[in-house]
Amino acid sequence: MALQPPSPGPRAPRAALPGGTCSGSWGCVITSPTWWMLSAAHDILKTETNHTATPNVTNSSRYDCNEISTAAVLLADILPTLIIKFTAPFYIHQIPYNYRVSLCILTAAASFLIVSFSTQVAISLLGVVFASISSGVGEITFLSLTAFFTSDVVSWWSSGTGGAGILGALSYLGLTAAGLSPRSSLLVMLIIPALLLIRCSLFSCFFLVILSSWSRHPLSHDGSFPASYISSDRSDERPLLDGPSPRVSGTSSHRTMADKWKIVRSLLKYMLPLSLVYFAEYFINQGLYELIYFPNIKMSHSMQYRWYQMLYQAGVFISRSSVQCFKIRHIWILAFLQCGLAIFLLMGVAYLFLPSLTLPGIFLIIIFEGLLGGAAYVNTFNNIAIESKAEDQEFAMSVACVSDTLGISLSGAIAIPVHNYFCRLS
Repeated sequence: MALQPPSPGPRAPRAALPGGTCSGSWGCVITSPTWWMLSAAHDILKTETNHTATPNVTNSSRYDCNEISTAAVLLADILPTLIIKFTAPFYIHQIPYNYRVSLCILTAAASFLIVSFSTQVAISLLGVVFASISSGVGEITFLSLTAFFTSDVVSWWSSGTGGAGILGALSYLGLTAAGLSPRSSLLVMLIIPALLLIRCSLFSCFFLVILSSWSRHPLSHDGSFPASYISSDRSDERPLLDGPSPRVSGTSSHRTMADKWKIVRSLLKYMLPLSLVYFAEYFINQGLYELIYFPNIKMSHSMQYRWYQMLYQAGVFISRSSVQCFKIRHIWILAFLQCGLAIFLLMGVAYLFLPSLTLPGIFLIIIFEGLLGGAAYVNTFNNIAIESKAEDQEFAMSVACVSDTLGISLSGAIAIPVHNYFCRLS
């Protein structure tokens, strides 16, 4: 039966549900490996022997420190993504979607296997790099595809990626709390690339939705994309299904470099504050979490770190799912609050007054940090989706996703010397 174009009127919002659900589930699965690696960062840095749980800490310091900062894991997890996001908007449209998703599957599986069986930190970090490649390619691919939807799909995607964070952190926390070693827990999570493969094989309806009921560029009555939007009918450029390519041609495909830079400049009012939010956020996560330690309780240092990661991801998930309830246009407000929180926690680590807040108090602060970060992410992309021209939105989304990655990369570079400074204090 031929696919029919969407009918106008009050039924259109209901047609959005399948596409939004697919977008959210893809966001959850695609970005899971990177959150797993960050949740396991404290354990990954202990892998200098055949037993992952063997500690390797600096005992002469007033802080309970790993010899290597968890920011090293952050940099391994984010620098490949940064390179991909900086360069991909200018060439990735030449790579078929099925090739991109295949790369995501292979690199995600490789990441879990390498980290699980590694006995050296350097090899473990190589595994983290593979997770970064998987998430980087996946994020820029599927976020740019939201250009084919109404702006509401951004909230579904953001909610899915937020769900990936809490799913990764909570499952890692649960598996290790149940007695599994970090290595065994990572092997269990080979289910993630398996899910990616299943979705590619059985749920390519996501792309059908793009080309049909929820698309800004509806299908013609014979199920094909209108001729004005078809740039190639080569079979190897069809996205995971037998049909014409959904890439938009015309104005978007003939955009000059000057046009692209003009779009980038128009996005800076959102990209800069988002970068600042993520700089402060991940400076806290990978530079300070490890140094916020309550020694006289039953919970081990590693378990405290896992709880910090899980509660942070819970805050992110809640706020990334909130854009349908309230919208924030001034992202600078969130940047100011997040930077203030980072300064407060840095002073707390330096002057050792955070234990007076008690562990539940620290938990609440971490949840608030996650709420700020998630709100900045979803509102940035929602604002861009609303304000961008239809023919520019795919490129704008691809470019804008660089901003959070840039902030994270800078925070990792600064967090390492800060960690080393505190860990040298006796």
